[in-house]
Amino acid sequence: MEEKQDINFDNRIPLEELKQAVETIKQELGKVIIGQRDFVELLIVALLADGHVLIEGVPGIAKTITAKLFAKVLKTDFSRIQFTPDLMPSDVLGTSVLNMKTSEFEFKKGPIFSNIVLIDEINRAPAKTQAALFETMEERQATIDGTTYKFKTPFMVLATQNPIEQEGTYALPEAQLDRFIFKIKVDYPNLEDEIKIIETHHKRQGEQPQTLISTVLDAKKLADYKAKTQAIVVEEKIIKYIAEVVSKTRNHPHLYLGGSPRASIAILNTAKAFAAIHGRDFVIPEDVKKAMAPVLNHRIILTPEREMEGMTTEQVIDMIVQSVEVPR
Repeated sequence: MEEKQDINFDNRIPLEELKQAVETIKQELGKVIIGQRDFVELLIVALLADGHVLIEGVPGIAKTITAKLFAKVLKTDFSRIQFTPDLMPSDVLGTSVLNMKTSEFEFKKGPIFSNIVLIDEINRAPAKTQAALFETMEERQATIDGTTYKFKTPFMVLATQNPIEQEGTYALPEAQLDRFIFKIKVDYPNLEDEIKIIETHHKRQGEQPQTLISTVLDAKKLADYKAKTQAIVVEEKIIKYIAEVVSKTRNHPHLYLGGSPRASIAILNTAKAFAAIHGRDFVIPEDVKKAMAPVLNHRIILTPEREMEGMTTEQVIDMIVQSVEVPR
């Protein structure tokens, strides 16, 4: 009897509450968002991995509403910025305004000073405004007129872009794409989901989707869950596996540009978050495999020949993953 008590297979990190919270978030969003299960799961994973997300898809497939409702399940501040060709950096970061009473300049914070920031059509704004996002996304701070302002935590940028309508858009520079942990490609729903979407819209009878969603997480709980996610165990062979896959993207014949070390770290953090939401305190190769496509698909560039042939980045990622031996 004594021996049995010594054998303890419990997690070293208590993850049951985190796993339950993730399920509750999925259920809450499922009241309005039909299908898009992978999309919702990746948003949660990115939140736990402390990353920003680029969401790509045609108009009308619930990119913006999903991002808005995702912010609603978190008890945090939310702001939305519509990017346009005439948008200036001060429209995003804020500006110094003269206070007539004190005769001194006061800094009025822009919409980027929030917790969850939705940037609609990020590729519509010019390079100068895109550059304003570099410091905010990487260092979670903004420097205006020589003064640095730290952001509150959590801070997460959800940016959308339309892959079809490219007139009047500015391609995001590689350095900026690299700052997004994921690029999530959102597709049309299947027929079954489409029927459910129409039915639920009909049953709502004009009721706003936001009113149906309840808050699940506050900033304090989220910080606790992020700390637990960071503490997840990763074996040496898993780290080597990540490095081998990313290294292969740099000298692959189909690729013009491979993944950076930032991509390797993003895969590590994502794999930890996948383990956490499944209630495991250690990373398995399947967690790493699930992280590969969303982390790498915007960080690698196909050679012009392969692009003309219609090959996709996901196909090349799959080829590379297949060619690297999985640790056992």
